[in-house]
Amino acid sequence: MKISIGCDHGGFDLKTAIIAHLKELGHEVLDEGTYNATDSVDYPIFGEKAALDVKEGKADFGIVCCTSGEGIMMAANKVKGIRCGVGYDDVVVEKMREHNNANMISFGQAYMKTEDVLRRVDIFLKTPFAGGRHERRVNEISDIENK
Repeated sequence: MKISIGCDHGGFDLKTAIIAHLKELGHEVLDEGTYNATDSVDYPIFGEKAALDVKEGKADFGIVCCTSGEGIMMAANKVKGIRCGVGYDDVVVEKMREHNNANMISFGQAYMKTEDVLRRVDIFLKTPFAGGRHERRVNEISDIENK
């Protein structure tokens, strides 16, 4: 599987841990930056880069990180076709994939433990979309995007 990942300075350490985990599992990683935790950068730039990789089919899924997980998630969701949520709970992460067919997930370095995040990355990547009645709702999200 090919995963695109992006972060700002506030999510850099978490991004580094996620990349190591993904590579250990045999996934290919597109690292869209940022590349250090010391230079202050703007999260929308990196959320957009990862989201465009997913939209354009360069990556199967995307993962983004910032201090809270919220800002970079909002930026990623501005790219048409992206469905990204904050992975703050194991069950929520499963439902993001199962019910919402999320193609990206966001994490907040300051508010989440690395071991919880890595477990949730695995849940996200392993959980299939259920389809059925959920397909109609995902299509309704797309309809909103087209207004």
